[in-house]
Amino acid sequence: MKFSKRFKGWEKMNHRKSDKIKIPSIDLGFEIPEERIAQIPLKERDSSKLLVYYRENGRIEHHHFYELPEIIPHESVLILNKTKVVPCRLIMNKESGGKVDVLILRWLENYGSAGRAKVLVKGGGRKNRRGTVLLHNEIKGEIEGRDDEGKVIVRFETKEGKSLKEILNSCALSPLPPYIKRVPDGHDKERYQTVFGCEPGSIAAPTAGLHFTEKLMENLSLFGVEFAFITLHIGEGTFKPIRVESLDEHVMDSEEFEIDEENAEKIKRGLVCGKKIIAVGTSSVRAIEGLMTEEGEIKPFTGKTSLFIKPGFSFKIVKSMITNFHMPASTPLALVSALIGIEEVRRIYRIALENNYRFYSYGDSMLIY
Repeated sequence: MKFSKRFKGWEKMNHRKSDKIKIPSIDLGFEIPEERIAQIPLKERDSSKLLVYYRENGRIEHHHFYELPEIIPHESVLILNKTKVVPCRLIMNKESGGKVDVLILRWLENYGSAGRAKVLVKGGGRKNRRGTVLLHNEIKGEIEGRDDEGKVIVRFETKEGKSLKEILNSCALSPLPPYIKRVPDGHDKERYQTVFGCEPGSIAAPTAGLHFTEKLMENLSLFGVEFAFITLHIGEGTFKPIRVESLDEHVMDSEEFEIDEENAEKIKRGLVCGKKIIAVGTSSVRAIEGLMTEEGEIKPFTGKTSLFIKPGFSFKIVKSMITNFHMPASTPLALVSALIGIEEVRRIYRIALENNYRFYSYGDSMLIY
């Protein structure tokens, strides 16, 4: 297996800074071959492979996701993120000529027919200066400048005072990750979305939840499995790569998070009754691990979280989780490494490669049990 380009890049960068070469502790140390990075979803959501890892003894089993009701204990509690991905990617034409790919990261103000947003712009190079006009059907954008991180600030407006939200919902593309090397299509608006997502606000899908079908959830319910829902709107911070020498130096962007009284009570009751609590996805883990008070209570919450879970973190609630296979040097990989250790993560990923698992957002999943 080859060492990854990202891994080598870290070595070179750190060599310039000091005589000691430091490697980020959450890098895999080898490449994920491009042909193993899923470019399209499987025809059936729950037909994806499911690698089951038993924390107690390190045993690994290979299953399919539709077998989940036969694997987890009856009367478990599954914690799901019910956020919904918003269409926020636009292929726009520059008034001066040429095309740019615009990803709306976050609105900086309430918007109706006009509003300012922080965006990523791909294409156009240095010509994307203040005053540059971008056009897309009924939407016009004008670059106002850049923020402290170098992100572009654009003011958008619609023709004839139409709603930006309505136009984006109809004509914007799904914000597929850059490692999916194709243009999103209408099918992605359905498949890059969980079947239970109902609260719009994310710019990336909670990918561990993509494997669930309505039928599978019905089957789980028949086995006494209970669902507790949180809402964490996934922003750029979740997929922003770690580019610092020490994990302690990485700053996690805050993301909006909410859990109501009914669902907080489900988790609390499950813990009291000794039920298996299984978080679905790293966003669910981050949300609920910040919930417990010093008194050991789990209470409703509405606000923001910037919790960065990395090796050394002391988990209060989560002992088991369902997750996809993540990119090296990413915050989701750091979280999984915190739960089971980076060496076990590397072993699992190697075994997954040997058994033809598909990787990343549209790929297969694993259950850490």
